[in-house]
Amino acid sequence: MLDYEQKLGIKSWAEADRPREKLLLHGRKALTDAELIAILIGSGNKNETAVDLSKRILSHYQNDLARVAQLSVKELSKFKGIGEAKAIAIVAALELGRRRKELVAQGPQKINTSADAYEALNAEFTDLPHEEFWILLLNHAHFVMGKRFISKGGQAGTVVDPKIIFKVAIEQNAAAIILAHNHPSGNLKPSHADLSITKKICAAGLMLDLPVLDHLILTNDTFFSLADEGLM
Repeated sequence: MLDYEQKLGIKSWAEADRPREKLLLHGRKALTDAELIAILIGSGNKNETAVDLSKRILSHYQNDLARVAQLSVKELSKFKGIGEAKAIAIVAALELGRRRKELVAQGPQKINTSADAYEALNAEFTDLPHEEFWILLLNHAHFVMGKRFISKGGQAGTVVDPKIIFKVAIEQNAAAIILAHNHPSGNLKPSHADLSITKKICAAGLMLDLPVLDHLILTNDTFFSLADEGLM
């Protein structure tokens, strides 16, 4: 078996084993996750080919590409052979894939259920390692007018100012709003703080004749609707 010092670079491999050539010959679906990442980073280090380096990164996260997609540039740069430029290339590529998931059929999107709201907002929260708070802006017929970022926090929470929420909603001439934030822990249960801020924002909405229709708590895979559970 070849030791690390004897391993050959990508350019010396058989053509069928070189990721770029393999993609051209057989198409993108023929490549493994490690080979796709190897194309992004271009080269490995003196001890590893780009594919070996990519396999090492994936192996560190149990070959879970979703976990890799959550990594920051700083976290990726901790791997020997991954400098800032290579880390940026990986993060950018995975973000493009995430944004593609957000694309929906052309035409206005009407919100009839909490599931509709989840579909409209889910892409904003996918793979986030920290909490963020967003609002969905609706017109009188409950068609989506837009969505707006409100605040960013840590892994355990984010500070929300109702004044900012309603300032944004009024400036956009929204007739109603839906609140949304994520729980990176994967726990869907609303906290006491979640329930408290929801009641505060709902009360302000009634005074401004700008109703709050729901508050969603999202994880990577699913959501919890406070309105569906009678907690609004």
